[in-house]
Amino acid sequence: MPIAIENEYASYKLIDGILYVTYARDVILDLPAAVYIVKERLSIHEGLYLPVLCDVRHIKEVNKAARSYLAIEGSILVKAVAFIVDSPVSEMLSEFYLRTNTPTIPTKAFSNFDLALKFLNSYK
Repeated sequence: MPIAIENEYASYKLIDGILYVTYARDVILDLPAAVYIVKERLSIHEGLYLPVLCDVRHIKEVNKAARSYLAIEGSILVKAVAFIVDSPVSEMLSEFYLRTNTPTIPTKAFSNFDLALKFLNSYK
């Protein structure tokens, strides 16, 4: 049975062992937002390690404190992360995040949804 939660920053859906996180349009992430997002995400995990698909196409901005927090605390109970990007802005944000924060788990950016799922399915 799918589990779903939504707040002002993102929506979260657990479907077939993959957690889908879709960020809200034009959202700006600072440290308090990042802390809240991780807290909400962890409420879905129920202690299980899961692969996570993050749709970051509509994020407007992520500040340094939020990026640092998400790179470390955001990896709790996560097996792997696939970012979905499309616009030059979302692609730039994900590339910058990957280059400057060095996530502790396998993390890749994809413009193709099916390739992202294929990557994550190998971590189920």
